[in-house]
Amino acid sequence: MSADAASNQPAPELLLAKWSDRFFAWLIDFVIVNIAVGVVLAAAAFPFWLDYGPDRWFGPGQFDGPLRYFITSSAFFGYWTFFESTRGQSIGKMVLKLKVVDLQGKAPETRNVAIQSFGKAFLLPIDIILGWIFTNEKRQRIFNRASDTLVIKLQESYGAPGTLYKKD
Repeated sequence: MSADAASNQPAPELLLAKWSDRFFAWLIDFVIVNIAVGVVLAAAAFPFWLDYGPDRWFGPGQFDGPLRYFITSSAFFGYWTFFESTRGQSIGKMVLKLKVVDLQGKAPETRNVAIQSFGKAFLLPIDIILGWIFTNEKRQRIFNRASDTLVIKLQESYGAPGTLYKKD
């Protein structure tokens, strides 16, 4: 471990989260948000059931395509931006003991969390594929790189300037 020149203290290490842990955290969040969106949409459409029946609103092709994608992606964006800017963790990340931090291991700014959440909510396949192709030693998706954020496994301390990064 190298020493920080200014304080002559060892630089703290951030344990970067595995891609598999990040996937399972995303999967937990995916299930939670999709259930919540389904409940909200069903509740909003309930008064119309009395006139036309539920098949009119939830039948094949009635609520598919771009509108559903936009609503669900917006819900994901709000969910991740709120939780990761206030706690650094979504529910999935809490379960797997992961956290979103800035490059020094501190709480990221809300703007940076919104940038990385946008990639996850609206462009995830592109974000991941390009992240794997152009990956770096910090296991960042493209929107993590753009927002200067990392996903780490929780440890007792977080990084400071001169932080060393170690893969899980």
